[in-house]
Amino acid sequence: MYRLIASDMDETFLGEGHRVPPANLEALARMREMGVLFVPSSGRPYSSIMDSLSDIDPALLQGSYVISYNGGFINRYGDDRPLLRTVMDRASLEQLYRYAVEHRICMHVYTESGRIFTQFLNELERGYIANLAGIEELGDDQDALAMAGDEEFPKIIFMDPDFDAVKRLGERLRPSLDPELVDITHSSNRYVEFVPHGVNKGTGLAHLAAMLGIDMAETVGVGDSANDLAMIQAAGLGVGVANASDDIRPACDLILDATADDGAFPELLRRIS
Repeated sequence: MYRLIASDMDETFLGEGHRVPPANLEALARMREMGVLFVPSSGRPYSSIMDSLSDIDPALLQGSYVISYNGGFINRYGDDRPLLRTVMDRASLEQLYRYAVEHRICMHVYTESGRIFTQFLNELERGYIANLAGIEELGDDQDALAMAGDEEFPKIIFMDPDFDAVKRLGERLRPSLDPELVDITHSSNRYVEFVPHGVNKGTGLAHLAAMLGIDMAETVGVGDSANDLAMIQAAGLGVGVANASDDIRPACDLILDATADDGAFPELLRRIS
């Protein structure tokens, strides 16, 4: 019997417009009946995740947890004080930010408080993030690092609608980054993400399972893209939704027939019960 299901948010638990499909609301109620803990796991900040869950009856998630910033932060559901907090090396973050400014790269800069500074947005990205909370679009001449004041930064991501191009960008920058300080991953078929070394959704899941005394064999990890890979590999059962990217499919123990837009979690519960 699985005791904990950790799920990516965008393109996995959430459907179009970053909203919870009705089928997944029904699945949340079923998980409560089964005594299974549902844990959202996202690259986004805790506050942004909570906003996406705001239409859900809080009773369905009471007593649960939220894994944010790609596994770098863990919060109790409803409590904005993190139980686990990991931020980026400041010099590495500044190097990446200055590079993006110089080359006018579409980017998101994440602060530990949940503010997300964006710059050089293209219209595709502006439309994609329109329904997300906490985002502040800056002008080309503004400085996100200065605006953050004394805050630290859990991560920075670059976006390009050409996924191959953004992957090449990450590989081009890799030699200039200390591998003991920065890891690189990808998500949503548009982002290259730079995060603290050793931070991923798999380690986030492992930290939470240890806190709760749950064996990793009793966990399920559900996702759709490369930044979910470590969680899928670490969980007792790794699951991809039907829209999962090709690079994570070989690592999945189970690929669902339903997509994120369909609401894939009723199928998941049927197949693991």
